[in-house]
Amino acid sequence: MKTTKDQIWVHGIEIDKTPAGDGVERIVKSYTDELMVVENHFKKGAVGALHSHPHTQITYVVSGKFEFSIGDEKRIVEASDTMLKKDGIIHGCTCLEEGILLDIFSPMREDFV
Repeated sequence: MKTTKDQIWVHGIEIDKTPAGDGVERIVKSYTDELMVVENHFKKGAVGALHSHPHTQITYVVSGKFEFSIGDEKRIVEASDTMLKKDGIIHGCTCLEEGILLDIFSPMREDFV
């Protein structure tokens, strides 16, 4: 099942995962025109390629360990860490230990639905 815009109740077990790169699966959890929550499951060694987009993004590390690049800076992050990526900034990551990232976007990512 796919999540729909403005869906009030979203039961995670019912939502389909979508391939989002080699070793990465995406689950669009909930969204409105203004806001979107996306869960990303990474296998060890998987790469979130460097990119930018016109959305502000906050990423919360649910589990695992990642090396993130945001702009000109690189850091290792792990469970409970959070990163802010303002619209237009180049960012990406490499998964060092299998894990899950929770992304919050404003406005929502139309390309994900």
